[in-house]
Amino acid sequence: MSLGISSITIFPFLAPLNHYSPMLLLSWATVLSASPALAKIAQYHQLPPLREQADIQDAWNSERISNIPSILQKYGIDAWLMSQKEYAEDTVFWSLKSANQFSARRRTVNLFIANPAEGTPSKYTWIDNTSQVWDDIILVLEEQKPAKIAINADEGSAFSSGLHVGEMGIFKEKLGYRWAERFVIERMIAIEFIAAMVPSRLPWYKKLQATTWAMIEEGFSGSVITPGETTNELTPDVEWWLRSKIQQMNYTTWFHPSVSILGGRSPFPPNESAVVIEYGDLLHVDFGVTALGMNTDTQHMAYVLYPGETEANIPKGYLEGLKQVNRLQDIVRDNMKVGASGNSILKKSLGQMRVEGFEGRVYSHPIGDWGHSAGTLIGMFNLQDSVEVLGDIPLLPDMYYSIELYAEHFVPERNATMEFFLEEDVFWNQKSESFEWVVGRQEEYHLIYSLTNNLLDKLRTDL
Repeated sequence: MSLGISSITIFPFLAPLNHYSPMLLLSWATVLSASPALAKIAQYHQLPPLREQADIQDAWNSERISNIPSILQKYGIDAWLMSQKEYAEDTVFWSLKSANQFSARRRTVNLFIANPAEGTPSKYTWIDNTSQVWDDIILVLEEQKPAKIAINADEGSAFSSGLHVGEMGIFKEKLGYRWAERFVIERMIAIEFIAAMVPSRLPWYKKLQATTWAMIEEGFSGSVITPGETTNELTPDVEWWLRSKIQQMNYTTWFHPSVSILGGRSPFPPNESAVVIEYGDLLHVDFGVTALGMNTDTQHMAYVLYPGETEANIPKGYLEGLKQVNRLQDIVRDNMKVGASGNSILKKSLGQMRVEGFEGRVYSHPIGDWGHSAGTLIGMFNLQDSVEVLGDIPLLPDMYYSIELYAEHFVPERNATMEFFLEEDVFWNQKSESFEWVVGRQEEYHLIYSLTNNLLDKLRTDL
């Protein structure tokens, strides 16, 4: 939690320094950085043993697969057919597989039936490298008599276009014209299956998000950052510290963290040149973790306090900029109505933003099984009028969604208009029938308190 005081006023009672371990002193540097609101949310969560993780994921998987017949019925499809070879998997395979599967084996075929004949299953799986598999599939098709068989050959969505050209040719050759002429493309089947999150996933997703916040909170602290020395990306500096922390916690990630200095000293998006972090800098991080088959995506900001400063010394323009980008978050979330297209949400949000007298960009996306997951897009960084195809998809319930954007605000202390970036994940709350923050959102800056010179010398000597 924040003590509301600087290192200058807190560390005198720590003398003599040799009475305290370097790790204890580092922990003080981290504690000083945490505001009450952020510290309440930012908590580390250890992952369970691998066997337990597999059991958890397989239970989620079974629950999700049980929903496939109703998805097929919703779109008027009788069967859904997928086929893939090892290392040439259909995109949907990764959301269908068990926790212990690392790739498809031989030829793996999945067939789902919307309304199975009495006494027959709705799901069939074959793992085979002989021609027998096609005879078996034809027997099932003869029994089930589907009029429309969906295949994943859509041109507009990666999640609905995972059927390889070679497998399509085999389908037509081995199943024959009678069944091939019933093939149809319905992109929403794969999109909805991947996008829809079962309720039992949410408790662990909240833990992943809280852990993401905790890693950012520690990374944006005096235990990691020494103004005038630490850079945003060079080993072992902030970006690589975050990567190492992910590995230490037995998590993984789906993209390399990026740390930038806002306001002109470091470009956004960051380039490959490292920049030394100085007192008074406004920092930005884009960061996410992966675990249990789920992904997070978060962007936060931090302020580097001068020695002797507290949160009361943050430039007023920075505080107002944070409120402005919070307001844009509210606008987007309020416009996220189930059934509305991403393009219509984008248009309404940007229109409302401009009516309220400020500028910014909205480039929000689904998240879950993938960092950029299946579903409608609410803008892209370079597409602020509309997004072809994916922007026309309706917003679905039961999704996790990443509200990613920035707002512009004039900062008198810098005599410049600056861009304030935030990103937070939301989930569909079935009770309120609205999208709500998974664990919260940033409304206060992470604060990087400076350590006194003699303390820094002691830490360098002992470590």
